[in-house]
Amino acid sequence: MRRESFPKAARLRRRMEFLSIQREGRRRHTAHFVVIRRPAAGDLSRLGITVSSRVGNSPVRNRIKRLMREVFRRHRLALSPPSDVIIIARPGADKLTYAHAATEFARALELTPAR
Repeated sequence: MRRESFPKAARLRRRMEFLSIQREGRRRHTAHFVVIRRPAAGDLSRLGITVSSRVGNSPVRNRIKRLMREVFRRHRLALSPPSDVIIIARPGADKLTYAHAATEFARALELTPAR
């Protein structure tokens, strides 16, 4: 059985990491997100999420972050080569269901859908 956790090693946490990926990564714009991807230095894909207060109040922002962490967690093994990914939420992202968010994420990263 595969582990279904989201370990600290899979998270982007430092400002310098975010800035480096934003500078060097490739951007894909979707209706509800900007997804920035750069090949990872290590052998593990990592995720960082930015949701500004323009998107909604804190419960709304936290829901979007939980949703996108789950989407990434389910798709991270499909990222080949391993990549550092930043997701920037746009207004309207709070209306997405898991299925729509997963589809948008997969299209932005040109992944085959996870099963």
